[in-house]
Amino acid sequence: MCQHREMPTADAIAARILAALPDAEVEVRDTTGGGDHFAARVVSGAFAGRGLVERHQMVYEALGKLLEREIHALSLSTHAPGEHNPANRKTGESHA
Repeated sequence: MCQHREMPTADAIAARILAALPDAEVEVRDTTGGGDHFAARVVSGAFAGRGLVERHQMVYEALGKLLEREIHALSLSTHAPGEHNPANRKTGESHA
């Protein structure tokens, strides 16, 4: 018997990230409208001095099992305060 799983919402994903990184500014959007492909921008002091891979791992840890089944694609843009520049949003680059 197959169990129906609720697809996560952008708000639910943002809430999980905020629970793990309470100081964060988080924006999440569903990129396809299907509830399984998302893009997230996270700005947190916890990212200061950490490399890109470690920052992404911190977000992945916050999302836990959602990444195993419910979320099929997640595009991340992670910055420490002061690195983020709204002009960089399209490219995902950060300039310190």
